[in-house]
Amino acid sequence: MPTKKVSSKKAPVRARPKAPARPVEPPPPGPPAPPVPRRTRAKQTVVILSRKRSLYSTRRLVEAIKERGHRPLVLDTLRCTMVLAPGQPRMLYRGVDIKGVDVVIPRIGASITGYGLAVVKHFEMMNVAVLNGAAAISQSRDKLRALQLLCRGGLDVPRTVMAHDRSNVRKLVEEVGGLPVIIKLLRGTQGVGVMIAHSLQEVQTITNTFWDLGQEVVLQEFVAESKGRDVRALVVGDKVVGAMQRRAKKGEFRSNIHRGGEGHPVELPFSYIEVAVRASHLLGLEIAGVDMLEGRAGPRLMELNSSPGFEGLERATKQDIAGAIVDHALVLAKTHAATGNPLQVV
Repeated sequence: MPTKKVSSKKAPVRARPKAPARPVEPPPPGPPAPPVPRRTRAKQTVVILSRKRSLYSTRRLVEAIKERGHRPLVLDTLRCTMVLAPGQPRMLYRGVDIKGVDVVIPRIGASITGYGLAVVKHFEMMNVAVLNGAAAISQSRDKLRALQLLCRGGLDVPRTVMAHDRSNVRKLVEEVGGLPVIIKLLRGTQGVGVMIAHSLQEVQTITNTFWDLGQEVVLQEFVAESKGRDVRALVVGDKVVGAMQRRAKKGEFRSNIHRGGEGHPVELPFSYIEVAVRASHLLGLEIAGVDMLEGRAGPRLMELNSSPGFEGLERATKQDIAGAIVDHALVLAKTHAATGNPLQVV
């Protein structure tokens, strides 16, 4: 019998129907992911040039720097030693190199203006940001130069004359509007070296005394309508951060707080704010105490202080003036570090 051939081909396998897909259950919740650590802000070193750490303004600046998480460093200006070497100026303090400074806030008293300006210039040469440069401080300390710049900028200042000619004092008095007349030392602060003369004889005596002592003086118009009052506005950058009206004590024509004047906070009209900020910019000041008289036609500029005390202003206004100054200094340091350009020292 013939054998049957067995086919090697397999029978086709029928595809089994797929079971419906089961929903995938999410894994059980695990422990929460650790929070991404926030990038800590690098501490900045802020130098305060001040003769005494105990002074109110210096203490408040130190507090404000610490509150913002940065490092204050108070240096007595007269203990700073300047070292010059080709392309590498250095600053020593009590024999130790001062490095890593981000910004300097100068508090230069009038009695050490010369050496203080040299120290500020040296920091500028070291490419450190400085809140009020040496040139701006120098201009503000010279009352005549400051008034020249303000006058050229179109701002209203009392009529002022400066002369060495002793032969015609009467003419000098006439130029400032007659008696009484204000006589000021060219460099002075806190009302020191400011006098009022009610007669030609007084003018002659006072001016002769100063000239004989080698002092430069200016004669200035007495603004009678101010009635012993003036306005102190503290400018930080482009803003007035506090203002007060000061009134002279009885029998005194100078309204300075250091001379016994009293201050109370005021809301300045826009015209006063505009003048104060513009005056600061004309002298190149980032921080300035701007003194203005209340004239009939508006504010009349008296002078600008590049190292203004703010104890009376903080107490009168309850504003954090120190904090505003430190905030501006930190912004200036950041801007300066971003540009990386050396400062030009004049």
